[in-house]
Amino acid sequence: MKNATMYSVFLPMSLLLGACGNDKTTEITNTVSPTSDVLIADFEQKIPAWISSENAAIKQVSSNGVTKGKQALNIDFDSSKLKASVTLQPKKPWDWSKLNAFNLATDITNPSDVSVHIYLTVKDNSGWFHRRSVSIPAHSSGTYYAELKGEQLEFDSGLREDPPAWTSTDHKMFWQNGRKKLQLENIVSITYNVDTMNEDKSLIIDNVRLRENPEIDPNYLVGITDKFGQNAKVDFPNKVKSEKELKALADAELATLEKEGPMADRSKFGGWKSGPKLEGTGYFRTEKVDGKWAMVDPEGYLFFSSALANIRIANTTTTTGVDFKDDAVRYIDPNDVTPEDSLGIRPVSKEAQKTRYISSDVRHNLFTWLPSYDDELANHYSYRRSVHRGPIHHGETFSFYQANLERRYGETHPDSYNEKWRDVTIKRFKNWGFTSTGNWTDAEFYQMDRIPYFANGWIIGDFKTVSSGNDVWSPMPDPFDPEFKHRAELTTQVIAEEVKNNPWCIGVFVDNEKSWGNISTKRGHYGIVIHTLSIKDKDSPTKNEFNRLLKEKYTSIEALNTAWHTNIDSWETLSNGYKVGDLTDEMIDDFSTLLEAYATQYFKIVHNALEKVLPNHMYMGVRMAHWGMTPEAVKAAKKYVNVMSYNYYKEGLHEKAWEFLAETDMPSIIGEYHIGATSDTGLYHPGLILASDQQDRARMYKEYMRTVIDNPYFVGAHWFQYIDSPLTGRAYDGENYNVGFVTIADVPYKAMIDATKEINSELYQRRFGK
Repeated sequence: MKNATMYSVFLPMSLLLGACGNDKTTEITNTVSPTSDVLIADFEQKIPAWISSENAAIKQVSSNGVTKGKQALNIDFDSSKLKASVTLQPKKPWDWSKLNAFNLATDITNPSDVSVHIYLTVKDNSGWFHRRSVSIPAHSSGTYYAELKGEQLEFDSGLREDPPAWTSTDHKMFWQNGRKKLQLENIVSITYNVDTMNEDKSLIIDNVRLRENPEIDPNYLVGITDKFGQNAKVDFPNKVKSEKELKALADAELATLEKEGPMADRSKFGGWKSGPKLEGTGYFRTEKVDGKWAMVDPEGYLFFSSALANIRIANTTTTTGVDFKDDAVRYIDPNDVTPEDSLGIRPVSKEAQKTRYISSDVRHNLFTWLPSYDDELANHYSYRRSVHRGPIHHGETFSFYQANLERRYGETHPDSYNEKWRDVTIKRFKNWGFTSTGNWTDAEFYQMDRIPYFANGWIIGDFKTVSSGNDVWSPMPDPFDPEFKHRAELTTQVIAEEVKNNPWCIGVFVDNEKSWGNISTKRGHYGIVIHTLSIKDKDSPTKNEFNRLLKEKYTSIEALNTAWHTNIDSWETLSNGYKVGDLTDEMIDDFSTLLEAYATQYFKIVHNALEKVLPNHMYMGVRMAHWGMTPEAVKAAKKYVNVMSYNYYKEGLHEKAWEFLAETDMPSIIGEYHIGATSDTGLYHPGLILASDQQDRARMYKEYMRTVIDNPYFVGAHWFQYIDSPLTGRAYDGENYNVGFVTIADVPYKAMIDATKEINSELYQRRFGK
């Protein structure tokens, strides 16, 4: 550490001196020299009682000179379980509050033949946690760190992950979720865990320690982006250096696509041409074939939806740190049915541009180049009237990706580069073997009649809402509010006008990743009910319905009190808002009924609205996220959807997580998953599931897809997304992930394309072949 500092800190003596198994907690005064670390555990002695494991075998092993000291901790993770972990948990909380800015570092060796995606979770005694993760490459050793106190945690740059603030050969762990700033005087545990592995893996950890942060580079957030939207400070394999090179790459790819053409053995609509032919109805449908659910294309061929999602320009813009004083740019039409993050390029008028000002120096200084308003590429500026998260609430944006399309293909007439992009995208998909596009496909693809697609819409508007207590994207709608029904009908009418009864439309997704409840805790599971019961009847149609159902079941308030073990004095008291205390088994039974009634009303409203205007197309559901999915929501959806949809960001479909499919027995689809890496991309965050590089990413993609193809209930899987996120974060929420099949310069990742061709060429034979 750079400055010798005297401080008093409560830490187990064993942690400071090495893990000797002494659990006594002692207050000590320690002088930290410029080179010293605060040692948590070095595993030189026997494993102490305050280190425990779950679904993992731990033992001491020789460090083999890889790390400082003679002994290290070997962890064998059991892939038959959904999660496996090792936790360091002292008898009394650690007090790290008096330390200068610091990071938690761990020496990690991966002896496995494949990479290991490891999560680090630090918890305080208030219930908050700080979670990061990283991919440890196969047969590698290194030091991995997570900043827990310091300047980078003090402000929001608008990037999901910032570049490292100091130069180091150590590896920064990537932010995932939780709270960045913990109560450092009361740290109760450090956990290393894996999640949903496809095979057993091992790690060796050593020298868990706290280190003072090095001096921060004052320019670590300055000039990180070049004129193509790429990382200006590092080189990487797919980096484009000139417009000439960009055009040459495009020409070479177009020649290859023309030469190779679409993947063989595909019907007109992408089904299995040489497979069995069933009844063709003129539209996509589902049928169980030899015990496996399948989609059937309009001509009757078996169909499996292998696709990429989010094929649109809307999510390619990034905020520039510029805004306008003219409020006209922030006007929102109350009849609009498209949420902010799904709007395409929305130019700012020349009159409004005169009111331009820098709203965020940090954001504006990220770029080495942005076009002037009279530049030929200025048409790729846009405006965000609101954002989900970030340091600015609204402002100017720029799409480097769309600008690169104009550079690649030129402009023979207005927006001709976008027409060329759509043409090339379809040729790519069919050559790579994809059978359709995924959710969030730009409506401009709908009437091209060249590749099957899924339409989509969102129900937004001024209807009442309820809360799950953890509303990730937005509050939950109140489906008993008549305005919700009205808005659902407006949305589905717009979708129908875009689809025009087109047989190339497989089905329709409406809304996305709703927060039905988090089943990790009982209160999280029934959060919608608990929060709604606390509302007054007059303020909530859903609360009125809950009260009606309770009165229907219980003849009196006394009967309800007897069942719930409560002392509510009257129905009026319940109507005025009741704060739920301890949950009894009887309460949980009723809450489950209420939660299912709530979800049933939602799916009924949406289904009926779709049925009126698109009777020939399948309702694909709401793409439930694993973190916001409850059994009640699944049961409700089954009553009304044609295909169940789930977004599942894991390494694969673990059989234990999907046992419920046998009971549900519905055709199902993965609406989102992805895997990313940063070591060879120039990006600062890999995404939600991590690989070590592009080759490893391709391996993991193949493993994931095979778990879906082999599952008899699934009829498709959609990778999120087609294009890498902007280096400086997408405008809506700052995601800056390597999750694309193409870079921000529209250059395909060869390893991913090779893997895709392998998977899609074997797709139908593996799924339906004898």
